[in-house]
Amino acid sequence: MKIIVSAGGTGGHIYPALAIINKIKEHDKSADFLYIGTTTRMEKDIIPEHNIKYIGLDTYGLQRKLSFKNIKALFKYLSAIKKSKEIIKEYKPDIVIGCGGYVMAPVIYAAKKCGCKTLIHEQNSILGLSNKMMLKYTDTLCTSFKSMKIDGVNCVYTGNPQGDSVHNLVPYSKRKFGLSDNKKLVLIVMGSLGSKTVNEVLKSSLTKFDSSYEVLIVTGKDYYEDYKHIKRNSNVFIEPFIDNLNRLFSKTDLLVSRAGATTISELIGTNTPTIFIPSPYVTENHQYKNAMDLVNNGASKIIEEKDLTSEKLVNEINNLINNEKELKSIKSNLKKLEVLDAGEKIYKEIEKLVK
Repeated sequence: MKIIVSAGGTGGHIYPALAIINKIKEHDKSADFLYIGTTTRMEKDIIPEHNIKYIGLDTYGLQRKLSFKNIKALFKYLSAIKKSKEIIKEYKPDIVIGCGGYVMAPVIYAAKKCGCKTLIHEQNSILGLSNKMMLKYTDTLCTSFKSMKIDGVNCVYTGNPQGDSVHNLVPYSKRKFGLSDNKKLVLIVMGSLGSKTVNEVLKSSLTKFDSSYEVLIVTGKDYYEDYKHIKRNSNVFIEPFIDNLNRLFSKTDLLVSRAGATTISELIGTNTPTIFIPSPYVTENHQYKNAMDLVNNGASKIIEEKDLTSEKLVNEINNLINNEKELKSIKSNLKKLEVLDAGEKIYKEIEKLVK
């Protein structure tokens, strides 16, 4: 089987694409892959490291407001379609798979115009712009949230394949970070770069957390230095960044986090109770909608950034971490949302289309 995969821009698109590639490899050792990404975003470095053939397209996304840059973006888009058609005609794939990001749009469009089978995976609870644009050119849309149903589109609820990976991870020892084994752990993280707004609130919370549990704050590399001279309680620990942070989820009693699609798939996989602080700066406020999908299922809590204060955050943490009944209920509801073998489900849809 020959497969073209296209996704770009963020790890939330790229890593599910890699998970799908790895699942296909499990079934078909001779499968051949070509990955089409951008010439400038992170996928250009990540994908070749996995020994996958890579071609970059010189394209970028549309501005959300009126801008002369959109005229240039349109010409880049048309050029990317032309190049994608040339690549597809030469490579002759059995299927073309898209996992989001603006680079995917010209590839999926070109694939359909060349008569190829196409499949798109959506990681969020609402469609990204590129996925929305390409609905009429895709044969199957695989969704990560059960609530996503679109009239006239072959939607298949598969879950996010990135969530499968947490089951194979070796958990970190809490002692690696100076934590004790006999106290509950509250893990607070706002992504690899961190959040200026949330970090300001956290800095004023360092002496307010209850001593009955421990708190590990992952500040993001840009904000770590800010904490060095601030007084904190002995049960509060600070790290700038933790590689493979999901290896700590199974040891975490309560997570405080943004509501990105990958994080959600992983915390569902580990049944980790979470208080979400969704980023309000993302397209169509999709993190809020991701979080509310879990909140409405009794599987998480939420604090909007506009309502966030030190007192509110500490009170929410104290109320939940010490409420065994509610923690148990949240874990049970997360378990109901868990999709086992999301990658396997996606592979079966690929198999149907190829056959």
